[in-house]
Amino acid sequence: MSSQQYDITNAQLSDLARIVDIYNSTIASRMVTADLEPATVESKRAWFDDHSADFRPLWVLRIQGEIAAWFSFQSFYGRPAYHATAEISIYIAEEYRSRGLGSVLIDKAIKECPGLGLNTLLGFVFGHNEPSLALLRKFGFEQWGHLPKVAVLDGVERDLVIAGRRV
Repeated sequence: MSSQQYDITNAQLSDLARIVDIYNSTIASRMVTADLEPATVESKRAWFDDHSADFRPLWVLRIQGEIAAWFSFQSFYGRPAYHATAEISIYIAEEYRSRGLGSVLIDKAIKECPGLGLNTLLGFVFGHNEPSLALLRKFGFEQWGHLPKVAVLDGVERDLVIAGRRV
């Protein structure tokens, strides 16, 4: 996807409703999030406020002005010794999936890590979410952890894979 086809910017509060809509669109698949019920804009407000452009950005990717995807860095474990490590999340609107947007966002994230003071990225992915695991592997992430049967989705126990990469 060429750079003229999309624009990546820091999310604004006015973007939160669309961010939540995209997030909620993944819940029914039971592949992407451990949430079982839709989130509300209000329930995501504190999470949104935890992001900052210079430390833990939350980006939106727009195509022709419409938010098609979002990417977030989140602090890992919340203690100062882990400040150089961040968990990443990528969510893509259904109508924009399979267009390479995940690759665009991860590529940008890796390039931005030095300026953000990050040297380690982590992804927490369900073991049955092969598309997301394949995307991370494409960018050099390796399996650093495997937590068997730690989630229950509609009565089915699911594994969690921790994928990591030093940058």
